Amino acid sequence: MDWNLLLTDLPTLIAVIVGVPAVLAAYIVGGEFLVRRLPDKNRPQVRPWIWVGPALLLVTGFLVVPAIGTLISSFQDRQGNFVGLSNFASQLGGFPTGGAWIAIRDNLFWLIFYTLFVLAFGLALAVLFDRVPYENIVKSLIFMPMAISSVALVVIWKFMYAYQPPGQPQTGTLNFILNTVFHQDPRTWIQDETPLLGLIPLNNLALIAAAVWGIVGFSMVILSAALKGIPGDLLEAARVDGAGEITIFRRVIFPLMMPTVVVVGTTLVIFALKAFDVVYAMTAGNYDTDVLANRMYKLLYFSSDTPGASAVAVVLLLTVIPVLIFNLRQFRAVEARR
Repeated sequence: MDWNLLLTDLPTLIAVIVGVPAVLAAYIVGGEFLVRRLPDKNRPQVRPWIWVGPALLLVTGFLVVPAIGTLISSFQDRQGNFVGLSNFASQLGGFPTGGAWIAIRDNLFWLIFYTLFVLAFGLALAVLFDRVPYENIVKSLIFMPMAISSVALVVIWKFMYAYQPPGQPQTGTLNFILNTVFHQDPRTWIQDETPLLGLIPLNNLALIAAAVWGIVGFSMVILSAALKGIPGDLLEAARVDGAGEITIFRRVIFPLMMPTVVVVGTTLVIFALKAFDVVYAMTAGNYDTDVLANRMYKLLYFSSDTPGASAVAVVLLLTVIPVLIFNLRQFRAVEARR
């Protein structure tokens, strides 16, 4: 250990450990002291701003200002000259395979299949394991992938998708099953662009499957909480009336869970639109698996094309904002029903 370096950094370390909590405590105590000096009628109006003020400053400094800077940069060239919509035309030109169109296409795949798979599996797991003796154990195991990082998730699924040429022992789980059980040749899962049923390339579906495995526990937990909020007397009354379990699910459970399903679904849409980590760590956008966030990253850090990256970021922002607004409205509607 370099003791000289440690002694040099010790004052900074002490300042961070002691200073940050001290400043926070001083702000809280000082703010409350000033509020108490105000007339009683003004305190309710001022106190919320004392608590929300720092958060608003941080959001403004780290989100609003950079977003405005990105918007301005999207209308400029690399020298800072105004070029209008040229950056957008460059990124959105060459339809259907040029510019950002492959990334847009793949984002649509994520938007549809990622959202549907996570919702379907989350809802099915929430219903199947509701009120069974081993519910907590099973749900803990399903939720466990949420505790690992996206890079660790990719490492796990690279082992799942590992490929060896035909005739050699298959080290990948899927290719081992494909070769041993079904007697089929192994496949290069994350490189194979063969469309399945003419809809989605196999490699895109493989990436989506890995991401679904990592997030399905989130969907299951939220939907399970909504399911437990349904009165048991209502379900019992439906059974007494002779309704089967499938009918009860279709006519009672699912309609009552619909507001929560919509909120979870719109949240997953936002996740899908800003998909990046799994794609970057598994394929880096190669083999036509690119997405908008990954394209923005490559333009910014590999091509040094800040205006182009800004244009892609603005496109991504414009797609996320309507979904975010809809999600907030649905969340408020759910809260209003309680």
